Amino acid sequence: MKQILLIDDSATQLRLRETILRDSGYVVDIATGMESALKLLRAYPERFGLVISDHLLQGVTGVDVVKRIRTFLPNMPVIIISGMPGLEEDYQGLNVLLRQKPIPPAELIALAHSLLPAA
Repeated sequence: MKQILLIDDSATQLRLRETILRDSGYVVDIATGMESALKLLRAYPERFGLVISDHLLQGVTGVDVVKRIRTFLPNMPVIIISGMPGLEEDYQGLNVLLRQKPIPPAELIALAHSLLPAA
């Protein structure tokens, strides 16, 4: 089964989403920033079937992350979660699902399932 890569520099948000997804049957890896996420995705591109990232990370945005991912995994499904409204234009053409915080657990699970069915 393909795994989900969660990217967030907030340990609280990272652990919360990880628990929600694991409890729903997903295998989840975590990264606390863009470079560690890219390192995992490059090392194990076949392992992952979905990336879920916060929009604001230390020193970068989700736009930066997605643009880098698209250079070597152009079809990887990506969900970006943000507390900032009006980011649709920033992500235009990057083929991502953009969702507002707070994202209810049931919605996170449904989104993940729509892109990566659990085993």
